[in-house]
Amino acid sequence: MSVRFGVFVPQGWKMDLVEIADPVEQYEAMTEVARVADAGPWDAIWLYDHFHTVPEPTLNSVFECWTATSTLARDTSRVRIGQMVGCNGYRQPSLYAKIASTVDVASHGRLIAGLGAGWYEHEWKAYGYEWKDVPQRMSEFREAVEIVHKMWTEDRPAFRGKHYSIDEPINQPRRKPDFWLGGGGEKVTLKLVAQYADGCNVGGGDPEVVRHKLGVLREHCDRLGRDYAAITKSTTIELDLTESTADTIARVERVAEAGADYVIFYVPRVAYDHAPLLRLAEELVPQFR
Repeated sequence: MSVRFGVFVPQGWKMDLVEIADPVEQYEAMTEVARVADAGPWDAIWLYDHFHTVPEPTLNSVFECWTATSTLARDTSRVRIGQMVGCNGYRQPSLYAKIASTVDVASHGRLIAGLGAGWYEHEWKAYGYEWKDVPQRMSEFREAVEIVHKMWTEDRPAFRGKHYSIDEPINQPRRKPDFWLGGGGEKVTLKLVAQYADGCNVGGGDPEVVRHKLGVLREHCDRLGRDYAAITKSTTIELDLTESTADTIARVERVAEAGADYVIFYVPRVAYDHAPLLRLAEELVPQFR
């Protein structure tokens, strides 16, 4: 079975830079992981779109997603750069599309632009964004995806919806990066994947959830006439630093058998120790080529 692999860089969100005091050195630690991945067999490096740490907001660094994406695009030469995923509520969708087009040029076409409805309530409120219930966030997300797609595929797109509107904005250079949607919502998100996306992220590494969500996606594709095989199906696995490579391989095999053809690893403590990342590159990735 063929599987491609990505890896999250340490961005601060998961308290993964707190042992480094200087923010400049923290940023360089993130960049160094990106460079190690760039020199290895990884398909892409990935970032989260968050402002505060988890599981609790603390006074620790979290580097902003699009700023970091653009700098990492210039600090690497081969690996793709993606977000898992951008929060729709943090940027008006036409601006999101413009930012992504710019970064795709800066990366020489290596951008994977991710988008989701968002969920971190504390963060929204702290930064002054109006927190909305799930139906409204999903309704806005649906309109945003359509606008972003139009901005990347039409010269003078127009859209007037309940939440957003655009009036023939010019998005030059008009670039369409790979567009991935995150989330497993069966009525809205997975249908939008079938309509507009090049990739999706589902299941959180749980094979049964992956299997179920991808079954729903396939049904949407069948109804809409979309080629299911043309969509990259990803899931995320957090590496257990105590497990053997054979155990990790078995975890990947289970999600691959469930339908995932792309795995994004989160590697704890990679800012301080590259050895687990190098071990995965040597011992695991070649097993799935």
